[in-house]
Amino acid sequence: MERKREKLTITEWAVEDRPREKMMLHGIRALSNAELLAILIGSGNVDETAVELSQRILNSAGNSLNNLGKYGIDDLVKPFKGIGEAKAITIMAALEIGRRRRDEELPRRPEIVGSADVYNLLRGQMIDLPHEEFWVLLLNRANRVIDTLRVSQGGTSATVVDVKLVMRSALQQLASALILCHNHPSNNLSPSTADDRVTGKIKSAAALFDIAVLDHIIIGEEGYFSYADEGRL
Repeated sequence: MERKREKLTITEWAVEDRPREKMMLHGIRALSNAELLAILIGSGNVDETAVELSQRILNSAGNSLNNLGKYGIDDLVKPFKGIGEAKAITIMAALEIGRRRRDEELPRRPEIVGSADVYNLLRGQMIDLPHEEFWVLLLNRANRVIDTLRVSQGGTSATVVDVKLVMRSALQQLASALILCHNHPSNNLSPSTADDRVTGKIKSAAALFDIAVLDHIIIGEEGYFSYADEGRL
């Protein structure tokens, strides 16, 4: 006779139903609160899987994470077989991290409205370097910075840029636009033929994915050169 689902151990479940494997397959947002809690406690008891035990813990709190966040160690250890002090502390710590995250003010992403914003953002990191570095700003549709990436580091007069790495980062973070930036240790702000070439290659690659290259900034000690400002894009 076929065994009932609730009698199976969690390792006997179909892969897509196990919390950790389900998260790997479908992402963390696909998990229920009980499944997330089951990952924290790791195992159940002889009568319940970790998910079943987690469901019972949540039921005791009215299926409210806010209520569960008010539980102390005794509230978790005494009523629930399989929950010792270590597991209770893990649950309490996770809920406290969630509370602190909720209360923490989200950092405001810098907005780029012109070449001077890029220069002011990266100048401090690049003007004193004895070698060239190539950086990329990833922007969202509102021209706010998603991420700032150092793509390559080279010698005193050049650095090799792998276009594939630039595009991989842009696609992974769903960027809508890019701004390229590198320094000239010589303080000669004029673009080189190699600078023109890499600008064109990245611009062409980005266009295949409807990602705009808004500018390429060359930074020196006493100022900068902007491809966009000079009509070179």
